[in-house]
Amino acid sequence: MRRTLAATAVALTIPVLAGAVAPPAATAGPMVIPDRGPAFGTSRPAVAPADMPATVYGGAWRSGHVQGVAVDWSRGHVYWSFTNVLVKTDLDGRVVGTVTGLTGHLGDLDLNPEDGRVYGSLEYKAERAFYIAIFDVTQITRVGMDAETDGVMTTVHLQEVVDDFTADLDGDGVFDGDTAQTADHRYGASGIDGVSFGPALGTTGGRNVLMVAYGIYPNTTRTDNDHQVLLAYDVRRWSLLARPLSQAAPHRSGPGKPYAKVFVRTGNTTYGVQNLEYDRHTRRWLMAVYRGSKPEFPNWTLYAIDGTVAPRTGVITGQPDGATGWTVPLAAAGLTDPGTGIRGWEGPGSFGLEALGDGRFYVVTSGTTTVDGERRQTGTALLRRWTGTTPDPFAAPVPAVAGRRGPARPASAG
Repeated sequence: MRRTLAATAVALTIPVLAGAVAPPAATAGPMVIPDRGPAFGTSRPAVAPADMPATVYGGAWRSGHVQGVAVDWSRGHVYWSFTNVLVKTDLDGRVVGTVTGLTGHLGDLDLNPEDGRVYGSLEYKAERAFYIAIFDVTQITRVGMDAETDGVMTTVHLQEVVDDFTADLDGDGVFDGDTAQTADHRYGASGIDGVSFGPALGTTGGRNVLMVAYGIYPNTTRTDNDHQVLLAYDVRRWSLLARPLSQAAPHRSGPGKPYAKVFVRTGNTTYGVQNLEYDRHTRRWLMAVYRGSKPEFPNWTLYAIDGTVAPRTGVITGQPDGATGWTVPLAAAGLTDPGTGIRGWEGPGSFGLEALGDGRFYVVTSGTTTVDGERRQTGTALLRRWTGTTPDPFAAPVPAVAGRRGPARPASAG
């Protein structure tokens, strides 16, 4: 029997957005969001100033490694995800504040240009709870602010992710938990990581959508885990759904279904899209991943989707029963694998990627340092220029702009 895994139209209710699964009416079409408006709001100009610093240092922290970055060039701040700590610095690397107390996994970040808030993926796998964390960054003013009690973070629950993460595909009635070595987890879903705002696929403007990328378990024995899975959400009324998070009793307030669900065939990767970023300069969605290990695939570390290409209905290769859904091809750029036709690059970005709107990017590197005999995690954002060349599409560091002093190395904190 042929099943449909297609895009989902959403009707707003409180506290849950309810939607029924429905295939697209045609074989191709843009993900049109009702009530069209400007793609980028007024909280941040679409292009960063010319004098952005060549490097920004994110500090040294008692935390997990750096997961993602968001840059607000209009206010002069950088936001860093260090797995269980959110760090706010200025463009010179001075720490402005932190949000601590997170017991889950904080992943990729992006600034919503329409409301000025920072959105990030937040996982609680043991609790089977997956959220978009929304940070009111104007309120982050000191080190050590608490995620639960200081009023700086709310969360929206994503039930669609839970349903795929907990899917009992082998039919034994047992949820096997957070493990790659199982037939469970639909599409190999391990949760969520990459997040980014940009125009709906198949358009060049209109309202932004929030795209959320699945984590995908690395498993070389399965054939149903070779796609990246992207969920599209219209967040304009999420203020009705957002709740403060009690990590002892996670809430379930959120959209029942995404606006759309899209599949991109790359081959299996190691935990899916780590960083997702829309680049308005090339009109592409970039997907930075940890390298996969299936020998039949090229296992690049950076992939791209042409954002102007509308999704099409098609069979999701490897899924049982000829399941169908919205699919979108990889952009016709980069290296080409002759065996699979998969395109991509040997590029960086899995620790953080921020498009500046004119071909410049910040690419984050992860490191460690020792402070008072203790190992700490560091992150550094390096200014790069997109060239699209292979194997690495980013040019050597852009020279520092005269008039802006080098980045300060802030005092380490825990």
